[in-house]
Amino acid sequence: MSAPVIEKPSLRAGAFGNATGLSCRECGHQVELGPHYACPECFGPLEIAYDFPAVTREEIESGPRNIWRYKALLPVPADIETSPNTEPGFTRLLKAHNLGAELGIDNLWVKDDSTNPTNSFKDRVVACALSAAREFGSKVFACPSTGNLANAVAAAGARAGIKTVVFIPSNLEQPKQVNSAIFTESLVAVDGNYDDVNKLASEIAGEEDGWAFVNVNVRPYYAEGSKTLGYEIAEQLGWRLPDQIVIPVASGSQLTKVHKAFQELIKLGLVEDKPYRVFGAQAEGCSPVSVAYKAGVDAIRPVKPDTIAKSLAIGNPADGIYVLDICRETGGAVEDVTDDEVRDGIVLLARTEGIFTETAGGTTVAVLKKLVKTGQLDTSLETVVINTGHGLKTLDAVSGRVGPVATIAPTYAAFAATSLA
Repeated sequence: MSAPVIEKPSLRAGAFGNATGLSCRECGHQVELGPHYACPECFGPLEIAYDFPAVTREEIESGPRNIWRYKALLPVPADIETSPNTEPGFTRLLKAHNLGAELGIDNLWVKDDSTNPTNSFKDRVVACALSAAREFGSKVFACPSTGNLANAVAAAGARAGIKTVVFIPSNLEQPKQVNSAIFTESLVAVDGNYDDVNKLASEIAGEEDGWAFVNVNVRPYYAEGSKTLGYEIAEQLGWRLPDQIVIPVASGSQLTKVHKAFQELIKLGLVEDKPYRVFGAQAEGCSPVSVAYKAGVDAIRPVKPDTIAKSLAIGNPADGIYVLDICRETGGAVEDVTDDEVRDGIVLLARTEGIFTETAGGTTVAVLKKLVKTGQLDTSLETVVINTGHGLKTLDAVSGRVGPVATIAPTYAAFAATSLA
C-alpha cells in the first residue's frame, strides 16, 4: 500500500488563521495545510498545528456570541463572520441543582448544546469544516452520519449555497432523516451500519474530485470545532476549568478536542493550570472504548453496534485510543450503560432540569449516575455533563416510557377519582 500523495494546495493568505500546518498524532510528521487527513509517513491521523498569538479574555468576550469569538484559536480566516454560516455555539451552561440533588453531586452543571441551529453540537464542527471546504474550492459538501451530522451538514450547505450530499444508515431514526431531507434533496440511505456508511464515504472521497467529506478528507479542520465546547465551558464558569467532565463517546473526537481546548487555554494563560478528570460515556450495545478501558488494554476491538443510542453507534471509533489515553492520564474513566438506563437517563434529565435530551445525552446522564454509584466520580467536586442533542430527534426511545397518567371524562368527578386530586 503506497502512502497518500500530499500536494501543495493553492490557498489565499490567512485562509486558516493561525494554523501553520498539519501534524501527525502518531509520529509527529508535519505536512502543509490541505485537504488531507492521513500522514504520508505512517498513515496516522493528522491534526491542526498552530502558532497562537497572545489572546486575552477581553478580546474573546468582545466577539460575537457564537463560536467565532474563538476564531483566533480555530483554523478559520479572520473574516469568517462575513461568509454565510449557521453561527452555532455559545449555548447555555445551566446549574443543575435538581439533578445534582437527585444524584448527590454538590456542584453540577449541564452544557446544553441542544439549542444549536440544528439542535446538536454537530453545528460547531460543521461550521469549521464548511470554512475549510470553501478555502479548498470544494464543489460538494458531504458526510457519512449517524444523524446529527447529516442534519448539520445539510443545513449549513443550504445556508452557504453549496450542494450537499449526506449518507446515513437506512435504519436511522425517522425524525433525523426528516431533519436532513428538509434541507437537501440529496439524502442517501445506505443498507448497513455507520461503519459501512463511513467506508463508502471514504471510497467516494478517493474517487470524486471536489468533494469535501467533513469527517473524512477535511476531518482535521472539522474536528477542531469541538474545541469550542471546552472554550465555552471555561469562559462560562468564569474562566476556570471544571474539576470533572463527562462526555459522550462515539468516534471519540469530541472528548479529545475538549481536552485539547482545556490545554490550550492553560498554555495561553487564560485559565489557571489545575488537574481535572475526564470521563467518557458509551452505550453498552456499542462500547468498544469502555470495554478496552475496563480490560486495561490499549487496543480497541471493533464491534457491531446494537443500541438505541444510534448517534453513538460507531463500532470502530477513530479516536478511541486517544480517549483511553486522556481518561487514564487525567484519572477519569470510560463507562457504559444499558439501553434501559439510557431511557431512564433521558427521563431523569427532563424531569429534574427541564431539558429533553436525545439518546446520546441519556447515555451521558446515565453514565454520570453510574459513576456516582460506583464511586468513580467525586461528588464533592465541580462537575460538568454535556448534552449534545435534542430529544425531539429520538422520540421513539422514550415513547413507551411516558404518556398520560390517566384518560378521564371532562368532569370534576372524573378528575377527583384519580390519584392527582
